[in-house]
Amino acid sequence: MSKGWFGWALVLVMAVWIALSACTKKSTRTDDGLPVWTTYNTSNSKLAHNDVLAIAVDASDSKWFGTYEGGVCRFDGANWTTYDTSNSGLAFNFVRAIAIDASGDKWFGTGGRGVSKFDGTNWTTYNHSNSGLASDYIRVVAIDSSGSKWFGTSSSGASKFDGGHHISYNASNSGLASDHIRAIAIDSSGCTWFGTNGGGVSKFDGTSWTTYHTSNSGLPHNDVMAIAIDASDSKWFGTREGAAKFDGTNWTTYDTSNGGLAHNHVWAIAVDAAGNKWFGTHGGVSRFNGVNWTSYTSSNSGLANDHVSVVAVDASGDKWFGGRGYGISRLQDQ
Repeated sequence: MSKGWFGWALVLVMAVWIALSACTKKSTRTDDGLPVWTTYNTSNSKLAHNDVLAIAVDASDSKWFGTYEGGVCRFDGANWTTYDTSNSGLAFNFVRAIAIDASGDKWFGTGGRGVSKFDGTNWTTYNHSNSGLASDYIRVVAIDSSGSKWFGTSSSGASKFDGGHHISYNASNSGLASDHIRAIAIDSSGCTWFGTNGGGVSKFDGTSWTTYHTSNSGLPHNDVMAIAIDASDSKWFGTREGAAKFDGTNWTTYDTSNGGLAHNHVWAIAVDAAGNKWFGTHGGVSRFNGVNWTSYTSSNSGLANDHVSVVAVDASGDKWFGGRGYGISRLQDQ
């Protein structure tokens, strides 16, 4: 009897140990070495809306998701928190862009109500009526090394906010190629790069403007939806006809005909700590390590949908992909 009791007790202890190990160990790969995919949506999590238009990662590695009608969701890896117009000072539940500054303040660009800043306690909204913001429809937010915020608008150019004043740049008062801003990135020299709809890419060094388009450069299309800058300060542009790399002198174009890009319509680009480039396209996600391409689609992986319009990489190296209608897909491949 005592032997039987001891045997059952040993089995119970082992079962508890295994369960605790599973809870505490981060699972990044299956036993056969394959990446792990996880999808978060309104059915299996507290994500507020399945249209995810923006993703940002803060210093604590919490993820912030901007949605079409559900406001902003914060996910710390275990708990979800939603901020919307009913429970916070968020100006509008349509959140198109997110950026986080050096102080940890979150800046949310909305689709029609300006920009809301959240410092963790207080909310402040800047719009066309109460500030010099060029327009209330914000497509992109970027922050430069001096802490100035750059807001790209849908059809009114860009605004720079230094904490006290807004300065607006458009096709009429500056060398900006188009008033339709789709992407902004700041390079290591402090130059600001604007991806536009129809005008190519405009670079602003604080004094002078330079525009690159299909007629004077290797840019494959003048609709530029994404810009990323790698550790060597090369610029990567996502367009409707593939991606382009510009190292300051030479242009290299990547598309479905000369590389492993999943689709020529490139919506988003992110660069991970290893220097891999991740392209969110209309046909899935492609990774480029400088030599080889790997594409992930809803057919060959756990990617929830092939239309990927936003990509982010967190501190653990996990990749987060968002788009319209399916929520978020997370890839753990480290």
